[in-house]
Formats: sequence, structure tokens, C-alpha cells
Amino acid sequence: MTAVTTADRGPAPLAAAEGPAPTRTVVAYGFWIFLLSDIIMFSGLFAAYSVLWRNTAGGPDGRELFDLRNVFIETACLLLSSYTCGLAALSAEHRQIGRFFVLEAITFLLGAAFLLIEISEFAGMVAKGAGPSRSAFLSAFFTLVGTHGAHVTSGLLWLIYLVAQVAAKGLRPPVLRRLLCFSLFWHALDIIWVGVFTLVYLMGAR
Repeated sequence: MTAVTTADRGPAPLAAAEGPAPTRTVVAYGFWIFLLSDIIMFSGLFAAYSVLWRNTAGGPDGRELFDLRNVFIETACLLLSSYTCGLAALSAEHRQIGRFFVLEAITFLLGAAFLLIEISEFAGMVAKGAGPSRSAFLSAFFTLVGTHGAHVTSGLLWLIYLVAQVAAKGLRPPVLRRLLCFSLFWHALDIIWVGVFTLVYLMGAR
């Protein structure tokens, strides 16, 4: 029998020649898939709300329930938190660790203020008998806005964890990648909230 040499087999497959993808590439692709799946989920919630917002079952509608003044305040808090989050990411890239901590603290406080206003709004609606079981409109409202609020809550917990990592490990490349992922997540929440603010509150309060 004739021995088969490496040359006879032809060139090795590209994946075998280069090995596994770098961690930063895997993290980037995986996180973008996560964000896209989240956007698809919110698209379904927006579609459900668009169909059900007139089905009040004789109960209160958005004109009776929504306080646009409070909604403007919470929207401003979230938009400002996105701005400070972006500045914090730039500070981390430039190794300005003191500035990074200050900006992330402001981001956390603004995000927490947003959540407190939202929780206060939910509690006030439930106290008036306008809970999620009152009508299809309120079920869709609490599901859409509450899901966004749950994402903001998880983002704040994630931010605490990241700041603790920076304090313990410094601004190493893996930590910077996680900070970039968090920043993208937080900005995505802002974009989704603009849709909530427009479709739910502004149109609902007309």
C-alpha cells in the first residue's frame, strides 16, 4: 500500500487551519443575537398592544390614566442615563477610571429614578382599580411597559456587577468588552422606550 502524505490530502480546511474564533468575536456575535431576539420579542408586544389598546371593556383608557408630566420626567431620566452611559464607556476606553465611576453612578441613579416613577405609576393605576386584569388594554399595557421595566432592572443589576469588576480587576480587555456589551444593551432599552413613549403614552393620551 502507498502511504498518503499530507500534500496528497490537499490543503487543510480553513477552520482547522485557523482554529476556534477569538473570544471577542464569539462574544460580539452572541450579544448581537441576544439583542436582536430581544427586539423581536418587543416587536410582538408592540403588535399586541396596537391591536388591544381600544379594548377597554368599559374601563378607563389612556386619557384617564396617563400623567404625561411624569412620563416626560421618566423619559428624560432614561435618555440622560444613556448619555452618561456612553460617556462612561468612552472614559473606560481612555483609562479615566475616576471619571468612569462617577458617570456610571449617575447612570445608575437616573435609571433607578426611571424605575421608581414607573413603579409609582403602576401602583397608582392598581389603586384606582385599573390593574392588568381589568381589560385587554391594561393587560397589554402592563405587559409591554412592565417587560421594559424588568429589562431596566436587570440592566441596573448588571451595572453594579460591572462596576465591581472594574474596581476589582481594573480595565482589562475582557472587562472592556463586557462594558461595551452593557452600553449597547442600555442604548437598545432607550430606543425601545422611545417607541413605548410614542405609541403608548403620546398616542394613548390624545
